[in-house]
Amino acid sequence: MGWLIDPISGIMQMGLTYCYNATVAMGIPNYGLAIILLTIIIKVILYPLTVKQVRSMKAMQDLSPKMKAIQEKYKDNKEKQQAEIAKLYKESGVNPLAGCLPLVIQMPFLIAIFFAIREYKYVSDPSFLWIKDLSQSTPSDPYYILPVLAAATTYISTKQTGTDPSQQNKMMQMFMPLFIGYITVSFPAGLGLYWVVSNVAQIVQQWWLYRGKATQEGAR
Repeated sequence: MGWLIDPISGIMQMGLTYCYNATVAMGIPNYGLAIILLTIIIKVILYPLTVKQVRSMKAMQDLSPKMKAIQEKYKDNKEKQQAEIAKLYKESGVNPLAGCLPLVIQMPFLIAIFFAIREYKYVSDPSFLWIKDLSQSTPSDPYYILPVLAAATTYISTKQTGTDPSQQNKMMQMFMPLFIGYITVSFPAGLGLYWVVSNVAQIVQQWWLYRGKATQEGAR
């Protein structure tokens, strides 16, 4: 996938440089602020995909009680069960794969920003708040604040969109935040900062979208 990731990663690095130059122009030159600014810009650009993804997950969540009823009714007839669930999707105008497509489209951007920040050549002091060096991993974040924030915000984000109450899904909701927190320890702090800010932006976007949906339903 290098043929796709490398050009996007190069664009991301250019974007980070422009964002850093913007902080210079504002009189507060800082790569941490530049990463935050770049992250927000990326989330704004990808917002239409986030809308599609959240709406699809919300639609699946709304169908969950009916799907459970079908699964219980036809638990001894898997073929009939699948046919009835497919019929429910069709009648409701819901595509179960629609929530995956926006995420698939976003993946090259997520991978590209990973490499862009990891391989970025800092031309000045890469410290930010308590972080001594955004280009280094744990030693630059001695209090492990970024890994904890990365795990916490990942948990909140996944909890917001949890549509499957199964035990397996609950385990995933616990495992993923712990895994993200663990790998953040070994990543450059700049990537941890990107992940935390991206998660916070995602949480705000999802809250806004779900709030809008709830308001519409309450007005009916």
